[in-house]
Amino acid sequence: MTKNVGSIDRVLRLISGLVLLGLYFFGPQTTWGLLGVVPIFTALISWCPVYVPFKISTLKKNNIKGK
Repeated sequence: MTKNVGSIDRVLRLISGLVLLGLYFFGPQTTWGLLGVVPIFTALISWCPVYVPFKISTLKKNNIKGK
């Protein structure tokens, strides 16, 4: 699994994931807020499965490393 999520992308994913989880716990408390786990998880492992078929990478060229 090659990393394909860059640093800015990771920060945005963490923020959006935390906002969604915050809505789950403090807002309308619908199960849609649990979707915040997905961007948090992809940010933590620096890999997005949706990027793979489209060959997208937000990493800088010199930061791409294998597993």
